[in-house]
Amino acid sequence: ALVYHRVGRRKRFLMSLWVSGAVLTAVGVVLLSVSVHQVDEGYRGVYWTGGKIQETTTMPGFHLKMPFITSFNQVQISLQTDRVTNIPCGTSGGVVVIFDSIEVVNQLDAGSALSVIREYGVEYDQLWIFDKIHHEINQFCSSHTLREVYIDLFGSLDESLATALQRDVDKYAPGIRILSARVTKPIIPDAIKRNYERMEAERTQLLISTERQKVVEKEAQTERLKATILAEKQANVSRINMQKQITEKQAYSKIKAIEDTVFLKHQKAIADAKLYEAQRRAEANRLKLTPEYLEKQMYDIIRSSPKVYFTESMSHIFGYGAQYAAQDQQQADGTGQQHPDVTVSGHGQIHAVGSI
Repeated sequence: ALVYHRVGRRKRFLMSLWVSGAVLTAVGVVLLSVSVHQVDEGYRGVYWTGGKIQETTTMPGFHLKMPFITSFNQVQISLQTDRVTNIPCGTSGGVVVIFDSIEVVNQLDAGSALSVIREYGVEYDQLWIFDKIHHEINQFCSSHTLREVYIDLFGSLDESLATALQRDVDKYAPGIRILSARVTKPIIPDAIKRNYERMEAERTQLLISTERQKVVEKEAQTERLKATILAEKQANVSRINMQKQITEKQAYSKIKAIEDTVFLKHQKAIADAKLYEAQRRAEANRLKLTPEYLEKQMYDIIRSSPKVYFTESMSHIFGYGAQYAAQDQQQADGTGQQHPDVTVSGHGQIHAVGSI
């Protein structure tokens, strides 16, 4: 009995050890599973101990924390798109329109993540993205007419919304960067929509007419330009031809001037030659005017002049004088022939030819 009692105590002791080990192992597994956590890529791990945020963040990967004392949350620092739907707003004219969807692409700076989370919590984008979009859209609609909201200013609404969001987060929550905003066309009442569609169709027709008019004006301008170019071309051709004629006339004038100069020089040379000849002849004549030459010339003139006879009676001259006159002429010539300047008629008359 004593032996049996000892064996029983030992078994109970071993059983208690096994149970304790199992409990401790289970508790360790539970604690380990609670303590080990994972931070995904594009996120940062943020920790709170006793409700106070820790001053450090963790990078992507596996990490440990104090179970049941330290809480953990992931904060996205990569690009994210927040989408807000069904945003009603009233225009300045009282028409209610609904923006079906507005998307905002934003990013939280990793260095500013702790300060933003400390101020506005993990759901910081609810305040600065979702709620802010409602506020900005309602302000935009209340200060503009339906036409401005739906047509005139809708094209610039994306940029103006992103600018307004960035301006406020820079002032109150630096570290949030607004990259872009996309706003869908607002939903308006059907009756008003049909009116706008009709107006848009008319506007399209007007644009088509305007473009057609521009095309016609462009064609007319092209024709005018062609005509201008052709006129300028003709004017240039005329100018060139005129310049050519002027050049030819100038060349002809120069040639004529050269010819006139040559002719004038030639005539002057002839006149100079004639003058020289006359001067030489005059000089020669001056040299010939000697007393002997003058006497010889006198005799030649007398010899070639008609003979004059002086007598007391004219009857014997007219009767017989012709015969004697002819004989005297033959003797004077020394040839025995009648002088060509003295002729004797059949009636015995003497005719003298020549001059003294």
